[in-house]
Amino acid sequence: MTDGERVSIVLIEDDDGHATLVQRNLRRSGISNGFVRFSDGQQALDYFFGSPGADSSVAPDVPSREDLANFVVLLDLRMPRVDGFEVLRRLKADPVTAAVPVIVLTTTDDPREIERCYELGCNVYITKPVEYGAFIEAVRRLGFFLQVVKLPPGHRLARP
Repeated sequence: MTDGERVSIVLIEDDDGHATLVQRNLRRSGISNGFVRFSDGQQALDYFFGSPGADSSVAPDVPSREDLANFVVLLDLRMPRVDGFEVLRRLKADPVTAAVPVIVLTTTDDPREIERCYELGCNVYITKPVEYGAFIEAVRRLGFFLQVVKLPPGHRLARP
């Protein structure tokens, strides 16, 4: 990928251990993309839908949403405050974020929850294997996928 095509990764994951494993193993698979991490759904919603410059739970080292371009969201479902289903629903319901690719990355393999995620508009659903080695392999494969994914050029979160 050239820098103009580089895809940033927005990771919404409450488990610090899982977040570290995902980031580390995506790097090992060759992903050099930037990461933005939120530890719960409310932080992510504040970031995507809060007022620009408003005091929120977003960390100061996170790029402004206007500077975030060509990105995918890796979304966990089971999180405190606001769960992944609500984050997915809000992202896909808003015309500004509806086209953002959302990859659900969660431990849940309940067919009803998988169906619900696709109904809400997720693009890909990946179950995090419980066994460590299998989890690492799943993330490595995700890394290869992210290296070849194509997004519309210049997509930004510009609010009207």
